[in-house]
Amino acid sequence: MFESNASHSVSSAAQASLESSLPALRLTNLCKTFDRPAVDHLDLHIKRGEFYALLGPNGAGKSTTLRMIAGLLLPDQGTVEILGVDLAKDPAGAKSKLAYLPDDPMLYNKLKPFEYLEFVAGLWGIEPHLAQQRALHLLEWLDLLKHAHELTEGFSRGMKQKLALAGALIHEPDLIILDEPLTGLDVAAGRQVKDLLLEHVKRGGTVILTTHILDVAERLAERIGIIQNGKLLVEGSLAELREQSQHGSKTLEDLFLELTGSAV
Repeated sequence: MFESNASHSVSSAAQASLESSLPALRLTNLCKTFDRPAVDHLDLHIKRGEFYALLGPNGAGKSTTLRMIAGLLLPDQGTVEILGVDLAKDPAGAKSKLAYLPDDPMLYNKLKPFEYLEFVAGLWGIEPHLAQQRALHLLEWLDLLKHAHELTEGFSRGMKQKLALAGALIHEPDLIILDEPLTGLDVAAGRQVKDLLLEHVKRGGTVILTTHILDVAERLAERIGIIQNGKLLVEGSLAELREQSQHGSKTLEDLFLELTGSAV
């Protein structure tokens, strides 16, 4: 009996070590073409516990990339692995590990915040008691509890964005991907969202976001990838990107313009 328990403990430890060594996200040779290539043989390797910003001008392929990671769009070629799970081979297993928040999230206007969060939690198979606990915590964190008994149809854009984020987090995903999460938020709401994302990373989770607000990426992201025409131009920490600058660019905005020749 002792040997069996010891063997089980070793096996569990080995499994935990293996899981911790897996990247949060690995994209390999990812391609998607519409009228032209939107994502062109893109490779990305994002570590667990990392805050990563994917930047690029309009039409660079950022949103298309995130939609393929979320399983909403099938790639023409290449693979998406989420914490070691191949999205094409095990869609349910891969999607259970992530949350995706689009730039214009859809809510159900005739539901109240608790009703919406309990509905989303039910889709993930979360027990009602646990769903209520998590919903209460998220609504408190995002300063929405005072609106808990109001229909979402009367919410401002910022309130809807925060509630959608709460819905994305209700199943406690390892990986959060967000497409322009701060668009339309006032300063206070934006701060709440940023604090929540930083707390997620602090606890070992991973965040990947796109944003046109380069100051946000400069302050929050540990690593930054800049893409254009669906291709990765450069990747690294801000300090590493500065070292690669040909013109001594110091700010992320300067680097962005130097590399892409585009307005943000």
